[in-house]
Amino acid sequence: MAHRRGSLALAVGPLTTAALLAGTLGAGPGAAAEPADYTIDVDTTRTGPKIDDSMYGVFYEDINRAADGGLYAELVQNRSFEYEPADNRSYTPLTSWDTKGAAKVVNDGGRLNERNRNYLTLAAGSSVTNSGYNTGIAVRKGKRYDFSVRARTDRTGAPLTLTLHDASGPLAAARRITARGGWSQYKASFTATRTSAAGRLTVASAAPAALDMISLFPRDTYQGRENGLRKDLAEKIAALKPGFLRFPGGCLVNTGSHEAYDEKSGWQRQRSYQWKDTIGPVEQRATNSNFWGYNQSYGLGYYEYFQFAEDTGAMPLPVVPALVTGCGQNKATDDPALLKRHVQDTLDLIEFANGPVSSEWGKKRARMGHPAPFGLTHLEVGNEENLPEEFFARFKEFRAAIEAEHPEITVISNSGPDDSGPVFDKAWQLNRDANVAMVDEHYYNSPQWFLENNDRYDSYDRRGPEVFLGEYASQGNTFGNALSEAAFMTGLERNADVVKLASYAPLLANEDYVQWKPNMIWYDNDQSWGSANYETQKLFMRNTGDEVVPSKSTGTPATSGPITGAVGLSTWATSAAYDDVSVTGADGRPLFSDDFSAGDAKWSRAAGKGEWAVEDGAYVQSDETAENTLVTAGDKGWQDYDLKVRATKKSGKEGFMVAFGVKDTGNHYWWNLGGWNNTRSAVEKTTGGAKQTVIQDSTRIEAGRAYDLRVEVRGRQVTLYLDGEKWGSFADDRTAEPFRQVVTRDKASGDLIVKVVNAQAAPARTLVDLGRGAKVAPKARVTTLTADPAAENTKDNAPVKPVDSVFTGVGDSFSYTFPAHSVTFLRITSSASGNTTHGKADR
Repeated sequence: MAHRRGSLALAVGPLTTAALLAGTLGAGPGAAAEPADYTIDVDTTRTGPKIDDSMYGVFYEDINRAADGGLYAELVQNRSFEYEPADNRSYTPLTSWDTKGAAKVVNDGGRLNERNRNYLTLAAGSSVTNSGYNTGIAVRKGKRYDFSVRARTDRTGAPLTLTLHDASGPLAAARRITARGGWSQYKASFTATRTSAAGRLTVASAAPAALDMISLFPRDTYQGRENGLRKDLAEKIAALKPGFLRFPGGCLVNTGSHEAYDEKSGWQRQRSYQWKDTIGPVEQRATNSNFWGYNQSYGLGYYEYFQFAEDTGAMPLPVVPALVTGCGQNKATDDPALLKRHVQDTLDLIEFANGPVSSEWGKKRARMGHPAPFGLTHLEVGNEENLPEEFFARFKEFRAAIEAEHPEITVISNSGPDDSGPVFDKAWQLNRDANVAMVDEHYYNSPQWFLENNDRYDSYDRRGPEVFLGEYASQGNTFGNALSEAAFMTGLERNADVVKLASYAPLLANEDYVQWKPNMIWYDNDQSWGSANYETQKLFMRNTGDEVVPSKSTGTPATSGPITGAVGLSTWATSAAYDDVSVTGADGRPLFSDDFSAGDAKWSRAAGKGEWAVEDGAYVQSDETAENTLVTAGDKGWQDYDLKVRATKKSGKEGFMVAFGVKDTGNHYWWNLGGWNNTRSAVEKTTGGAKQTVIQDSTRIEAGRAYDLRVEVRGRQVTLYLDGEKWGSFADDRTAEPFRQVVTRDKASGDLIVKVVNAQAAPARTLVDLGRGAKVAPKARVTTLTADPAAENTKDNAPVKPVDSVFTGVGDSFSYTFPAHSVTFLRITSSASGNTTHGKADR
């Protein structure tokens, strides 16, 4: 997961996404539009690239409470009293607990074990109550729930009363157990007599007792497993039929400390994610700080990930840290002994997954309940490192060791956090020069970018490395976002000889604990729902096919003209001063000038966006906490002009932004100098409220220094100068093509799968030519997703869902009208085969 500031992680609002798709193509949602005419020519006599069964998969990261409070079915929050302010300033060891009487969290030599350091003591007549996640503990009438606790008492016995209740009263009959002697586990079960999403679990003790690992699990977990997964979430993931499962992240893999456990100082809480911490008995797994602002119990660990991959038929794809932090931290650990240990840990991981029961780590796997190997074939080292040379030096150490002992394992590298730029280019050069087998790319861009970049992989070198598109998404969960992603996915399939693996990200989000938007599957404590993106991904993942069938289609006439718009100034978490702003036409004609000697009357800004005022003859934004403080001036109709401004960073995290081509706050370009915590600079294009990076470099901005900036706009060509030197240039001339298609073949069924995305307000009246004499059945099964681009699935309403139908007019050449704003799958059966089964791919 890319760690970016809010502007790049925020979802696009429903209206802005609709405006993007409608505005680009000339008609608003719901507006009457004449059908557009297209042709699709399919060469059914030829075959294109093979598509691997593993092409589409899922990327799981513990973000947005995806593990504890999410996929991990445990209903008790902070079950072992390990929450600490080190994990989150608001935490205490009693977070999510209420106590009555004398109750105290203790960390001393009487603890359960060295990795489970805190425990609770209750005096006689005292109790402790857990509130779970979201609104409380969710239970359903008639369902069973299994309770367990580790308890210790110095008396002859400590009777414990267990109650499950909400504000209206009991949710199940109370249970009683008696703890005796040293630390032991005690169990009981409840059968819910009512349904509630606001339950509470109370443990009351009639005698002094010590408690730890207070747990409540639904009996009905996914596949009925103990210490298992929340059934509705796991089933939604399984319904995708994922080809692979990438885990456990993401930013949490390569962030935090790489320190080892130190018995003198106690457990290192901010420890990088290390797989050995996550296996074995759950009460012995270390709690760790999570990069995303909370802690993780590791109840859901590597064994459970491998097991879930096996249960869903997915290829397991673990990611291990490379000792170079990413996600905005950008530090390389220079410790040969530590590197050697992490390399050995990775070799041990392969043995844990694949080794015989006679091996050290294979024996540990067998003791956990899985004597057979898990069949690991791919492993990734690192995630989004922004220091390509430092990362690659360490990556080579991992790869050499793995290939020496396990040549059957594909070792995957990465290309940093962006789709382009100097880090991306350097990383790819290093990977190509070293003949790396596969490179992981990540990008989160605007819907406009996805509509413009369908051909991204057409020009990639077929000799390698292959591409793993490990994380991608447009910036929102509306159907308009899903349409743009679907259009892009047709290009992924067309290039299946280069793009071998692809996964949308992130996978899961608890609606009350959100660090990142958008997400594929949303949930609270008792409900879950798939986004519009989920429904789109599911159709592609279940209708992939085995090979590409060559095809081509006509395009939509381009309608873009020159870049036009006003100018603007902005900041992000920074105080900056601007002066001597001027705009002149390409012919030298003055259009605008402001030295702020007469105040700021020429500028307009949104209420509450920063603190702008004229100070010492300059226009100053003084609020270091304010983000996106854009002020604008001039005419939205300006084109072919030069913008000049003097800018000075006064204080704060970043630099300054100069905007051009400004239509409004959601549609503009800006030159962002000293962005991303002053680590790089870029031109960003905002369309419909969603951003994409056009060009970037590593320029940083010094505080107190005045910079002279000049932006030349000519047609759709832009050239930028920093202190008189050319900084960069670009031509924003890519077409946001709304009509995209790809055709694949399901060899088992003989089906041709014609996949068409029509991301515009006009129906697409299309002639489909399969070639003279093509032997096909007259009926095709059709699955269609269509909705207003602003439509968004929620817990209460799911307007984006597939509709099945039958089309009876198939021949070697036939006409079909693809609805406006739609994704359509036509499954056409070869009449020569006489096979009408669905094959491996089906909705």
